[in-house]
Amino acid sequence: MSAGSYELLRALVSPVVAITTRRGEELNGLIVNSALRASLSPEKLRLSIIVHKFNHSHDMIFESGVFTAHILRADQMDLVIRLGTASGRDGDKLGGMPYRLGATGAPIFDDCYAFFECRVVNAMDTGGSTFFLGAVESAGGDGSGEVMTSKHVRTGVPIENQEQYEEDLARGQRFATEMADRMRALVWRDLPRE
Repeated sequence: MSAGSYELLRALVSPVVAITTRRGEELNGLIVNSALRASLSPEKLRLSIIVHKFNHSHDMIFESGVFTAHILRADQMDLVIRLGTASGRDGDKLGGMPYRLGATGAPIFDDCYAFFECRVVNAMDTGGSTFFLGAVESAGGDGSGEVMTSKHVRTGVPIENQEQYEEDLARGQRFATEMADRMRALVWRDLPRE
């Protein structure tokens, strides 16, 4: 594959989304650009996220089965920097931030374009990441403002964070390449087996 093919594939990304989760008393969050609507039914809302296995939040979501997806506005770069350039293994990424705990126990930021509180109902191993399918338990937001995209992030990361952003991207790409063919069959623990 050529580098040009990768650049073309970058057009297939969702809005930039902040994901929060809870495992026991531990709270955390991260940034993804892999959230998608996964249901046509207005009565059974579903959404999917893909979370790389090297993220601390990955194991938290896998173990707890809960997350909240927040569609960000284009003016929320500070949240992208806070949740996207540090690891929850190294400290409390949500400390001092305004949030409330939802019915699942996962944190909810009310200041966003929209949020969707979810319980995982299925999952698929993709090698370097896990595809989580969430059933929406609650939703909110007023849908105002411009939705943040990957292009906003690539062009809007402040200069002082640019080097960290590039290093994190390169490290993630190496990990994804190394793990791409290491998939395993996965049956989500709450999925009925026949």
